[in-house]
Amino acid sequence: MDKNTWIGFGLIALILIGFSLFNRPSKEELARRQHYRDSVEYVRRMEREAEEISRSLKEQSESKAEQQTAEELSERLDAVYGVFALSAQGEEQMTTLENELLRLTITNKGGRIFKAELKQYKSYGDTVNYLSLFDDKESQLGFTLVTLNNRILNTQNLYFEPLETVVQDGSQTLTMRLNTNTDAYLDFIYTLYDDDYMVDFNIQAVNMQSVLAQNVNYLEMQWSQLIPQHERGRKFEDRYAQVTYKFAGGDDMGKLSESKNDKEQVTGRLHWIAYKDQFFSTVLIADDAISSANIESRMMNRGSGYIKAYSTKGSLSFDPSGQQTTILHWYLGPNKYNTLKAYDHGVEKGQKLYLKRLVPLGWKIVSWINMWLVIPMFDLFTSWGMNIGLVILLMTIVIKLIIFPFTFQSYRSSAKMRVLKPELDAINEKYPAEKMQERQQATMNLYNKAGVSPMSGCLPMLLQMPVIMAMFWFFPTAIELRGQSFLWAEDLSTYDAILSWDKQIPIISWLFDNHLSLFCLLMTITNVIYTYLNMQTQAGGNDPTQKMMRWMMYLMPIFFFFVFNDYAAGLSYYYFVSLLLTIIQTYIFRLSIDDEKLRKKMMEQSKNKQAKKKSGFMARLEKMQREQQAYMREQSKQRSRR
Repeated sequence: MDKNTWIGFGLIALILIGFSLFNRPSKEELARRQHYRDSVEYVRRMEREAEEISRSLKEQSESKAEQQTAEELSERLDAVYGVFALSAQGEEQMTTLENELLRLTITNKGGRIFKAELKQYKSYGDTVNYLSLFDDKESQLGFTLVTLNNRILNTQNLYFEPLETVVQDGSQTLTMRLNTNTDAYLDFIYTLYDDDYMVDFNIQAVNMQSVLAQNVNYLEMQWSQLIPQHERGRKFEDRYAQVTYKFAGGDDMGKLSESKNDKEQVTGRLHWIAYKDQFFSTVLIADDAISSANIESRMMNRGSGYIKAYSTKGSLSFDPSGQQTTILHWYLGPNKYNTLKAYDHGVEKGQKLYLKRLVPLGWKIVSWINMWLVIPMFDLFTSWGMNIGLVILLMTIVIKLIIFPFTFQSYRSSAKMRVLKPELDAINEKYPAEKMQERQQATMNLYNKAGVSPMSGCLPMLLQMPVIMAMFWFFPTAIELRGQSFLWAEDLSTYDAILSWDKQIPIISWLFDNHLSLFCLLMTITNVIYTYLNMQTQAGGNDPTQKMMRWMMYLMPIFFFFVFNDYAAGLSYYYFVSLLLTIIQTYIFRLSIDDEKLRKKMMEQSKNKQAKKKSGFMARLEKMQREQQAYMREQSKQRSRR
């Protein structure tokens, strides 16, 4: 523990203290949280008492004595709910808003969306009903109201009055009104447009400053939702289900973990929060931001029928006088890239939603390939009305043609290395493994004379990798594959099981997840064949390291089988077709390149050393080898002197 160590510890302590002070909430924030915590128990007690009152009122008969008791209970109801006693009891009623894409069922209890159904989609295995994003048991939304006399109520427990739906050109508007026994009221206004998944949700107050606590310019929101399992493959659906949110005033995003229970207290202002599944999302968008958000995500057990449980507590700006409207929006729809991207058309940069990022397209360079090549090509081919399987086949052919020059260059480089095998074997015999430096230098000299660079075969492969990774990200997130059949695969967005079982078998069930996918199996077999053919075109040797590498090349397809067994059948089908085309390419390359002619040409080039200029890479590599050998000789001399 020297002086520098103590100074380091001191600096770390100062950084931690400074960070905690910088992120410490303000006095107003602490007071607001304390007020909220203090009110929880009071709200629960009031709710229990209100339920008892309501139950007692319903049980009253028409006798005079019982009427007197009912009047006493009504007085107690007034004491609990104050000016909101008028809305404390009622009969639950449902109102429907519907367009070509979406059907919303809105309940007057809480004035919230009771059920949201997507009319263009169905859950896996259900060919009758529309796909339900959530229903009453799976979603809750409430806002805390603090009255002048410190009563703390929640809109979830109050009954709204549904006003007549207003139908105009291209829209339907429903107003849910929360009445009081004064001229003050609160409106929840829903507007659904034709052919749109976006729903406007405005909160408009009228004279509520006369009944709500003074100086309260925000609404405390509580929003929770269970995410049902919609797809065949639960494990794969689970990987893509997560809470995602976007900060206000920019394009910065955040998310909770998709693989474990997670929670986050977000101090910044949020533009929107998305409860995301693999192919569908429920997104709450606030024009004036969501602040002080506490977001939580919990994993649900197998057999429950649900993937995740999400919840959010946060604050929304609110004007009790009604001069300013709290403007919100619901996006209730698919994670379809073009649909989400369209909401930013014609919008200024600072106001863009960036909902398209709910579709994961990979790292930056990979996402560019998907956005500018893969998705436009996919949209073009699907617009021709072809089966999705044929669309994937066409995409594979086009991509193979694009990367054909790189593939040919890689094969040509491998052929050059292969025809030098006799010279390489001679070098290996001349220099045993103990003289590795001399062997490497002799090998580099041979490559230089023949005009071969070991890196020339790697570079084309590296250029192909972004395209391969782009397809890896695209297919599992492409909702267009959902429900589309091809050959034996009923749904290209999930695995195509030709064999499945329910019994849990140790290790086997863990490896295969109780099913065997046919496209994945075909991909694996084709990959092994391609590896064998590829090994035949490589320069061989008896070096133990090379033998180990060969075994590794054969084991990789087996490893990929266990990885891709759960993936979308469309992805396995693409790789299967791609490998078949690669094998065909390999045979074409073999016919177009004569090894004897290539060897003769290389030997002629090696005889004229003066006409051959070393590449920068080869020159640097040889220089490094010479310097390393000189260093080793110097070290050996110094040891001998000692």
